[in-house]
Amino acid sequence: MALQFLPPTTKDADKLILYGLYKQATVGPINTNRPGIFSPAERAKWDAWKAVEEAMTDYIVKVKQLQEVDST
Repeated sequence: MALQFLPPTTKDADKLILYGLYKQATVGPINTNRPGIFSPAERAKWDAWKAVEEAMTDYIVKVKQLQEVDST
């Protein structure tokens, strides 16, 4: 991942978004269990990946809804 090319002021929340997008693009849907509470960094990364997965599902649902409206 190209995080080394980001400005040093990049917020952790933005890095997590990029991480989730990267994992979705390179691995696809989440394929591991959520890390435990004693691994907060890994858990945050897993949550970011899961959020992207859910956003993709929401996107597909919305497109299908719009297609149905257009076809009626």
